[in-house]
Amino acid sequence: MSLGTFISVAALTLFSGLLLGQTALADDASEFATCVTGLQAKARAAGLSPETVDTTVAQLRLVPRVLELDRKQPEFSQTFGNYFNQRVTDWRVAEGRRLLAEHKPLLARLTAQHGVPAQYLLAFWGLETNFGRYKGKMPVLDSLATLACDPRRSDYFTSELIQALKLKERYGFESKDMVGSWAGAMGHTQFMPSAYGKYALDGDGDGRADLWHSTEDALTSAANFLQHLGWKRDERWGREVLLPEEFDYRHLGRQQAQPLSEWAKLKLKRANGRSLPTADMRAALYVPAGHTGPAFLGYDNFEVIMRWNRSAFYAIAVGHLADRIVGAAPLTVRPPEQPRLSRERVKQLQAGLNLLGFQVGEPDGVLGRNTVTGIQAFQRSRQLIADGYPGEETLQALATMVKQQTAP
Repeated sequence: MSLGTFISVAALTLFSGLLLGQTALADDASEFATCVTGLQAKARAAGLSPETVDTTVAQLRLVPRVLELDRKQPEFSQTFGNYFNQRVTDWRVAEGRRLLAEHKPLLARLTAQHGVPAQYLLAFWGLETNFGRYKGKMPVLDSLATLACDPRRSDYFTSELIQALKLKERYGFESKDMVGSWAGAMGHTQFMPSAYGKYALDGDGDGRADLWHSTEDALTSAANFLQHLGWKRDERWGREVLLPEEFDYRHLGRQQAQPLSEWAKLKLKRANGRSLPTADMRAALYVPAGHTGPAFLGYDNFEVIMRWNRSAFYAIAVGHLADRIVGAAPLTVRPPEQPRLSRERVKQLQAGLNLLGFQVGEPDGVLGRNTVTGIQAFQRSRQLIADGYPGEETLQALATMVKQQTAP
């Protein structure tokens, strides 16, 4: 093929692709317009005003970028060390301490009213929006409408859109001012509309709960939310602990929680080497980086943090940042540097475990509870440290066993 012919074919291919893309976008726009008509009917049935239905809802726009972000799955899993070190930083600790002093009267009042100590409110604020420095720029109503018109989670996002529209009416918000994350989380504390409607409070006395522009409203609402999620007054989130040598790791995760007295019998210590407290509390053990990294006991308030964001990494980061803000030392055992595993490699790991009889379900590339349990079972079968973490030694042992299993 000559260079000129190659260029012509390439140009034709590119042009065809652009036409296909335009057709797809046109189809999406047509389907979205039909969906908006349905959303208007649902908004009307939910009791929203004719003005909101006929203007705000009618003018909702498709945001293709939202669908891209919703469908995008990370190519690599994130290690605990990478996650933690990006979030619990010296700057966030210092800024948290500064804000603790700046908002001392407000925070003291919130602690008295809702039972949530100041450092936790600041830690949530810091992790959610970097203390209000980045609250998101996506148009919330358009983002929610885009997701409501996508069949994957239509019911959930339709409900959230209706709640957002009710907030607009209730507080007189302008659509252009309602910005946030691509999934519709809003304000200093990144509340979804349903949480905003249920738990947001007017903290500054101006007659409306404005989580975008009022720090007082945002912190008051966060305290109210945590109280309703079940925060236990006068209890910690958890703590870093030291594990004894030859620990068998049989009791990992929230489903294996047990009283502190039982953990003491297993010779766990505080990070400073002292004995565990004798309080009548239950705790679950987490080793997010495996046996070479830090270990944590999570108490009941750890579970409350997980109700805000269903991630053990997040809960540990919130808890430790809160501790640091009020003077605690950095972790005794620093998170190790570990290679990130691609989703494809995790799928291969899961397929290998299934092949060897350690059933973990359909390979999906996600290191969930079933996969961790399967890894532990495999590790025990090979006399490895059964911490449930797919370290290199475990991966190599698994590869060897699979190779032997599949050899002709």
